[in-house]
Amino acid sequence: MLTIDTKTLRDWQARGQDFILVDTLPADTFAKGHLPSAINIVSDDILDEAPRQLPDNQATLVVYCASENCKRAGRAAERLASLGYTEVYHYVGGKRAWQTAGFSLEH
Repeated sequence: MLTIDTKTLRDWQARGQDFILVDTLPADTFAKGHLPSAINIVSDDILDEAPRQLPDNQATLVVYCASENCKRAGRAAERLASLGYTEVYHYVGGKRAWQTAGFSLEH
């Protein structure tokens, strides 16, 4: 599984790199705050929702959840790979690492 860190994620955003950021937490948690420009696909729903919301299986995807202790994003990355998505990155630090680095969440 490919991983990405906070610095690289910020660099990708600053350069305008083409990728889709996927928050894998429950919808109510997403609504309380998420990384800028993220979409929400709950990890438990990813097998059903990904083909509908992410039709290009060649797209670069970055999945994340709450923190390095959260298992949702890792499971989601594995499920996306099983569906044939080829460029799936796991932002292991998640929202906690993002905020610890001094970046804000969108609401």
